[in-house]
Amino acid sequence: MHIAPFDNNNLPIVDVENPTVPLNYFNIVKLTNGQSFDYQVPGYETCIVPATGSLDIDVEGVHFAALGNRGEDVWDGEPEGVYIPSGAKVTMTCLSDATEILIAGAKYDKVLDPFDIRKDGIDLVQYGSDETKTHRKIKHILGQKQHDKVGRLLVSELFTVGQGGWSGFPSHKHDTNRLPTETRHDETYNFRFKPNHGSGLQMLQRIDNEPGDAYHIVDGSTICIDDGYHPCAALPGYEMYYFTILGGLTQRPLVQYFQPTHAYQIETIPGIKDMVAKFK
Repeated sequence: MHIAPFDNNNLPIVDVENPTVPLNYFNIVKLTNGQSFDYQVPGYETCIVPATGSLDIDVEGVHFAALGNRGEDVWDGEPEGVYIPSGAKVTMTCLSDATEILIAGAKYDKVLDPFDIRKDGIDLVQYGSDETKTHRKIKHILGQKQHDKVGRLLVSELFTVGQGGWSGFPSHKHDTNRLPTETRHDETYNFRFKPNHGSGLQMLQRIDNEPGDAYHIVDGSTICIDDGYHPCAALPGYEMYYFTILGGLTQRPLVQYFQPTHAYQIETIPGIKDMVAKFK
């Protein structure tokens, strides 16, 4: 499902019990200097990531100061985040002239402890190649390093290296719990392009070797993926970024099932096995 960019007025873009991705939650909050925003999501753990700007965060009396260091856009500096336990009360206050805040969530009932992830704690993975049109960089905010402190939520940012090309290839899916072959993880993306008049394509192929769906994605597009194989691509001449939210049904580690027709290409893309191993 494609959700075109719109002014959400700080209300959830993907709310709790969304019919397409019930395991996910996603909101974009925009504040100006001195403004505050409160939220609480019972039954969902969340992660706050400033796309731009800086903010103070209070989580049930636990304070995290000056989160965020990016200026103009998501390419301008390294990401930072704060993990918010399920149902916790949060207050965010903007410190910069303005801030745009991405809030990722996954369904999870157990209440854990809040913690922050600063830029020196981001887990960076680079894979692919210019030759295979798959050269990508992933910055894990809630990834393998935080595995023992999080319930079901995985949060990362994916960047093209260079301009144009494909992501999420070889095509894969994760819509069915059938360990050890595959796990059920709902997934939500939010896309950005540089320059921001760029665009791309999100494919969604439900059945191997049968025609599927395709969505024209633009700067600010949100994609919700419930089932099917789902590679995406950026137009030549444009850099692409997407904020990635994964919520597991029964476990946090992701087990991807690669589309049988294309699975052999795992062997043709440098570093892809290391990339897959990081979604734990």
